Amino acid sequence: MSDAIPHKEIDAMNAEERLQYLLKTAAQTRKLWLLIDEYGSVMFNTDDEEGVPVWPHEELALAWATDEWKHCRAEAISTAKWHSRWTRGLEDDQLAVIAFPHGQEEGVVLFPEEFDFELSRKENKAR
Repeated sequence: MSDAIPHKEIDAMNAEERLQYLLKTAAQTRKLWLLIDEYGSVMFNTDDEEGVPVWPHEELALAWATDEWKHCRAEAISTAKWHSRWTRGLEDDQLAVIAFPHGQEEGVVLFPEEFDFELSRKENKAR
């Protein structure tokens, strides 16, 4: 797998296509990227939900570190840690997963267990 990020292709993707790219990339690299500040992961509000945004690459997460998030850093979370701790924690806090917001586009909003299931499915296919 190449480490090059296909920026032009990503820019042309809709939210569902970005979700599939995120899942595929996370299954291959075994990590997700979050934006973190001194209090933990940043929160993102959509029209209907509050959640934690996740990205497939550090560079793409950092592209969102502007304005009120300019002090944040990108942090990788292994998919193993995601499955064992993050899914349950987000469920307990009644937070959604915001899959790969990009540019001015919000990401697909998923329940944590739904995202976990889809990620596990992609990981099983990647083996």
